[in-house]
Amino acid sequence: MHIHVVGICGTFMGSLALLARSAGHQVTGCDAQVYPPMSTQLEAAGIELVEGYSSEQLALAPDVWVIGNVVSRGNPLIEAILNAGRPYTSGPQWVSENILQGRWVMAVAGTHGKTTTASMLAWILESCDYEPSFLIGGVPRNFGVSARLTPSNFFVIEGDEYDTAFFDKRSKFVHYRARTLVLNNLEFDHADIFPDLAAIETQFHHLVRTVPEDGLIIVNANDAALASVLARGVYTPVEDFGGPHSDWRDASGGGQVVSVAHGGAAPISFEWSLLGHHNRMNALAAIAAARHVGVRTTDAVEALKNFKSVKRRMEVRGKVAGITVYDDFAHHPSAIATTLSGLRASLPAGDRIIAVLEPRSNTMKLGVMAARLPESLADADLVFGYGATSGKDALGWDLAAALSPLGERASVHQSIDSLVFATTQASRAHDHVVVMSNGSFGGVHDRLLKALKLAKTSSGRSIDG
Repeated sequence: MHIHVVGICGTFMGSLALLARSAGHQVTGCDAQVYPPMSTQLEAAGIELVEGYSSEQLALAPDVWVIGNVVSRGNPLIEAILNAGRPYTSGPQWVSENILQGRWVMAVAGTHGKTTTASMLAWILESCDYEPSFLIGGVPRNFGVSARLTPSNFFVIEGDEYDTAFFDKRSKFVHYRARTLVLNNLEFDHADIFPDLAAIETQFHHLVRTVPEDGLIIVNANDAALASVLARGVYTPVEDFGGPHSDWRDASGGGQVVSVAHGGAAPISFEWSLLGHHNRMNALAAIAAARHVGVRTTDAVEALKNFKSVKRRMEVRGKVAGITVYDDFAHHPSAIATTLSGLRASLPAGDRIIAVLEPRSNTMKLGVMAARLPESLADADLVFGYGATSGKDALGWDLAAALSPLGERASVHQSIDSLVFATTQASRAHDHVVVMSNGSFGGVHDRLLKALKLAKTSSGRSIDG
């Protein structure tokens, strides 16, 4: 089969293209911005890329056009496909029908933690010789790729609640037909497509209704919105995690130790490098999901001792003069707060946290969560925000006003150059600079490290890392 992927350079659609190529299909694709690293990955796989959405691409005559949700009516290629009556489908539908059929699908859904939990689950299965296929919305460092296809019966997939395509406004995850389903948490997000939390709860209940009677739903016991979803009707056995009386509990009390307690069995404890309560909860969910397919808890724990997390999830990008620079995919105030509180709990007294923030997700750009930002940044000693009021990066709302409750701790900058300069001048040894954005942020991580090296070298301070 020849498929042409419209919007191929997104994480999901690019991963779909790689899976399709691995499955033996001929794959081509197009996007408005064909750029590394996804473009180089695709080209290395022998996938021909076309820049833009010109109607001339109809001449490629694929068997089916696979449409990403980044494109909408009015797009010249979409209009040409519709006018010509050519066959088309969505990315999630194509994956469901051509990749997931006949496999045991293990899906991880929720507002936060999907990528990390799915990566943990895939690594547990890999370590226990299950050789899972997977499609994850990030790059697990244990694998180095976001998707792969194996002969295994088991497929781990990140269940995204974002809409499917311009012609299918259901959430992506309803297409996957999960047999094992993890529900991590549920908050209001994606304000560009959902009017309120109740609308998202409805989509999650559509997902719950697809899980078979002999499947398993693993749910966060502390989440009221998820409880509301299940109260609408559940047709599948449920195990919960995270509560004091849950099926799966963390008995560690915090820190860099996870102590997994299941039922009446004695807890199994292990140390690891990941920060925060949220990652301990992610671990419980992944261990519970792996047990559903036969992995012993002791084996899952051994696997997680060697789990390396995910790129852009508190990933250390470098150290200069005792200053550590991290990259974190923070897309929501709750994610910001969780990340910073986890880091704060791990640091010795006297170390400072400097948050460098770009409100870039669709929800954040709309300003829906602006009032929650000061509280979410409570654990930061200093905050440097990128809040352009004009140009292509303009927010459309006043970040400086939103951060004003933080007083002199926060400053907002109109350019990345200004942001880098101010952050560099304020930084000192034992600082932890956390760059928070779900985009490339103008390469600010490397620019910060370069500026820090230059500034601290010229001031005579030693360089570390």
